[in-house]
Order: sequence, then structure tokens, then C-alpha cells
Amino acid sequence: MTSPYGSWPSPFSAASVATSSPRIDGARFVGDDIWWGESVPAEGGRVTVRSSTGREVLPAPWSARSRVHEYGGGAWTADDEGTLYFVDAKDQRVYRLPAAGGPTPLTPEGPAHGGLRWQHGRLLAVREDLTSTPHRRAIVGVPLDGSASGDPAAIRVFAEGSAFFAHPALSPDGSRIAWVQWSGDRMPWDAATVHLATVDGREVATLPSRAALQPEWVSDDALLYADDPSGRWLLHRVHLDGLSPSAPAELIAPADADTGYGLWVLGNRWFRPLSDGRTVAIRTNGRDRVVVIDTEGETRDLDVPCDGHVSVDDVRGHRVLLSGNGSHVNPGVWCVDLDSGEVTAVRGGDRVDPAWMPAAQQIDIDGAHGPVHAFAYAPANPEVSAPEDSLPPYVVLVHGGPTAHVTGATSAAIAFYTSRGIGVLDVNYGGSTGYGRAYRERLQGQWGVVDVDDVIAAAQGLADAGLADPDRIAIRGGSAGGWTVLSALVRGGVFGAGISRYGVSDLRMLAEDSHDFEAHYIESLVGPLPESEQLYIDRSPLSSAGRIAVPVLLLQGEDDRVVPPSQSAAIRDALAARGIDHEYVLYPGEGHGFRRAETVVDALERELTFLGRVFGFAPRL
Repeated sequence: MTSPYGSWPSPFSAASVATSSPRIDGARFVGDDIWWGESVPAEGGRVTVRSSTGREVLPAPWSARSRVHEYGGGAWTADDEGTLYFVDAKDQRVYRLPAAGGPTPLTPEGPAHGGLRWQHGRLLAVREDLTSTPHRRAIVGVPLDGSASGDPAAIRVFAEGSAFFAHPALSPDGSRIAWVQWSGDRMPWDAATVHLATVDGREVATLPSRAALQPEWVSDDALLYADDPSGRWLLHRVHLDGLSPSAPAELIAPADADTGYGLWVLGNRWFRPLSDGRTVAIRTNGRDRVVVIDTEGETRDLDVPCDGHVSVDDVRGHRVLLSGNGSHVNPGVWCVDLDSGEVTAVRGGDRVDPAWMPAAQQIDIDGAHGPVHAFAYAPANPEVSAPEDSLPPYVVLVHGGPTAHVTGATSAAIAFYTSRGIGVLDVNYGGSTGYGRAYRERLQGQWGVVDVDDVIAAAQGLADAGLADPDRIAIRGGSAGGWTVLSALVRGGVFGAGISRYGVSDLRMLAEDSHDFEAHYIESLVGPLPESEQLYIDRSPLSSAGRIAVPVLLLQGEDDRVVPPSQSAAIRDALAARGIDHEYVLYPGEGHGFRRAETVVDALERELTFLGRVFGFAPRL
């Protein structure tokens, strides 16, 4: 069958995309069972906890979701007896749910909690109180008897202040605690340190570190953590005399790859030490590799199907739980036996049909600031082909963050386009993680310049290579990616349409509205205020909306606190005032990122219809 690009019939409906691959939110060994968290789009994006026995551990309407640092993470954990501890999405209190009975609160009303960790019989958490002035955050121990639900003084506070905290870890003997901490004027990938304290709080120490991640005790007197003094996040081991290093930190197994990336959420784990001295770790250079590091520092790759945004969620004996996605499989949870090599899919992880979803091609494009890394997904449909003399339309995807990255993973949302004859190019522009500090620091002071140059270079490279119709290349992104979309449209030239999901349009407005976690982020990306105010004005798409000459689709969540609706409304009004073709949709009940099934469906169908109208093809929904 022959049909024009963009109009191919496809089995990937928007409804099937919305329900195809739930977001996985960590996994844990619980007794002889395995539990994991996952989103339920059909229930408004509620996050539940499920068991490998088929039981739903956290019933509706409860939802495990944290809002600490706004992006949350680490919203549930469990003990070996089958007691679930979770942060409820509505009130941000920690609850205890035993194997028999209902949830009871363990923390008082008011503060938010996240980064939950069960260790050595203690429940640790990161606490954030936005009702106090100034805002306060802490590493805390939560009493299990419920005494703190009505008496905040019953909470054990290990560290507290206006700084940011993550990754609490208790020593095996229970005498010391470690965590990651950074000041509000820096982002954690720029500068963060490992702190140590005795559990009684009488002694506190700081380990020399640059942008530390995830301290883990390997014994009562030794700590393992990731840091990037060499420009790559790599593992370091430090031996302690009390709270002081007895010698400089030792670099473990050097590599030209990262064990770690931007600390946006509190639940990620990039490595886990085993009781026998080995360590399972992720190494990222575009895609992920999972490796085992032995006691001598020698490494071997694990043959696992996941290679994108992999998290080492838990270990027990010689077994490890991994969650993530892959270039040949759907997102999932896997249990891996390190000794036998056996890999068991616990949830999801189904192998995709390469005829419908071939693996993305990892490509590099020469850009004005150096090589630009990207993943290309060509149109693919085993039942249809396009006329021989035609080229496909393409959508260039711009990830959010901007200090984040994509991995070339399979995606039903991408297959929604490629199976219809629309190619997709997913770009890791300068500033992205996964390629070392130098690559991500390209964006310092250059947001709106380097990212725009790189996505334009990537799109132009597609056209120059004869892979894409140069007159039918669109650009799509969300949040910081939406900023790059609008900025690229202001620049003009290569893109014939733009789709911005909850994108930033005005830097001064963003600086005024930004929440605590990102309050100073923009200073590193653009410059400090008030000295750089003119730069904020000049770079903002809102200031130059009249230079946008192609159609724009704006999609926005009404309850977004990271990029408020005022950002999309402002660019909408500017486009309308200048008679520029645009569409604007505001989704009630949605925040930063669309979670409800009905929203995902509507947004995808609107995007496809919009592209068909602009590029002159008749899409089949």
C-alpha cells in the first residue's frame, strides 16, 4: 500500500499511547515479593504501588506522590514485613499502611515529605516546609508509632536549614548519617557536597566534593558516592575515622561515562553496593550501560534489556532490581541474578516489534559550539510506503530541564508519529546531561543561544542529508524545551511549525514566579538580575513574538506551579495581537507534565491534527 507521509494508518492510537506504558516509580524487595510504583493514567495519573503477586498494595484513592523541591520523588518505601510507607499526593504527609488495615498518618499537617528511605529499622525522609519564613528543609527520622502526627517535636531532625537536602543514608551500626546538600544559589549538578553527622547531631562534617550524588555506606567506616571532579560523575570511596576522612577519596573504576545525572527528583539511584563488596552501577554516555564493579575495580557489562534512564532500585544478595526503559523494550522493572545472569521482567519490559518501532539511530551533528548529540527515529510502518519521490515531515523534539537528557528509548508516543509517516529527531542539545560536565556547561549564560543553535543545526542536518522534507520540519518541546521551541521560532528559518507544552516565554516573569528549587537556576543559564535585565528582555520569545512567522500550538496545564499558565497566556496574546496563526489549550487539573489519560489523548490528537493542517497531509487519528 502506498500513501503520503503523515497519512499512514497506524495501530498506535492516542488512547493506546495514554495507557501503554505507565511511569515506573521505583522498585523494592519486600520479603519474598517485589513491589514497584506506577502511574495509573486512567485514574488521573494516580501513583499506586503493586506487588509481583498481582496485589495492588496501595488502593484508590490514595496516591504516592511527593512535591518536595516541586519535582518530588522517593514517595514510597517498605519494610521486609510488608508495611508500606508513602507520601500522599493530597496532603504530603507520610502514612503507614500495614499488611492488614488502612493508612494512618505518621507526620503532622503542613510540611511536605519525599525521598523516603527504610534503613536498619528507621524511616528517613526529606522534609520541606514552605509555610515558614524563610522556607525550611531537613533530613528527618519519622517515628513509626504515629506520635509525630500530632506532635511535630517527636520528629528526629538530623539536619535542617534553608539549604536543599537529598539522599539520606544511615550507617550499618546506626550511629551516623550521610546526605547530599547544596545551597539555594546553586543547582545540585553545579555544586553539592556530602555531609555527615552523628545521629545525636553533636558532630557534623563535610566531605570535599564538587557535585556529589547518592552517598551509600559500604561498612561502618567507609562511604561510596558519585562525584565529578574529573568532569564525569564517577564512583569514589572514602574511609572514615569517625566523621573525618582517614585518606583522600579513592576513585573507583574510571570511565568516560557518567554514573549519575541531574538531581531533579529524590528517588533516583545510579548505583548500589552489594554485601559481598561488588557494586552495580549505571554508566551513561548518551545511552546507559549497567555494569558490575568487583572489589578490585574491574568491571563487566550486564546483559540487560534496559539502557535508558535506568535506576538501580534495590539489591538483595546477588539479585538486583532495575527500572527504566530501553532501545528495544518498553519501560519496565527487571530482577537480575548477577551470578547466573538470569534476567526476569517483573513489570513491563516487553520487546517491541522492530518492524513498527525500530531502534533509534544515535547521531552527531556538527554545530556552532561543537558536536550535537541526537537520536533519529525514521518513519516505520511495515504495511505502508510513501511515494518514491517524496520526503517525510519531521518533528524535532526538545527535552525539558534544560539540564536533562534523552536516551533513544522506545516510546509509544514516538511510534504514534513514526508509524504515520512522520519522522522524529530527539536532540540532546548543549547543556544536556549524559555527556560530562563540559557538555552540560555549554549552556551556562547561553540559554536561548546554544540550545537554539543546536536544534537548528540538527534540523538542518536532517534536511541537508535528504532525510526530511525541508519545508515540513516542526519543533516540539515542553517546559524548558518549550522555551527553546519559541526561541527557535523567533530565530526563524528551518522550522515550519512549533508545538510548545507549558513552555517558558518570558524570563523576567519566570524569575518572579520561580519556585525555591529553581529560584537561581536562571542566573546560571542567562545571568544575574538586575545586571542582566536587558539580556532577559532580549532573549525572551515574548519580546520578539512579532518575528514568529509560522503556526504555533500552545498546550498548558492550569495548575502548573513550575511554569505558570501566565507564560503560555502571554505568548498567546502576543501572537493573537500580531495575527499569527496559533492554537491555545488550557487543561484543568493538570500541573507540570500531563498525567491524565484524557489529557494525553487530547494533546496527541491536537498535535497530529495541527501538523496535518500546517503541512498539508490528512492524518488518521
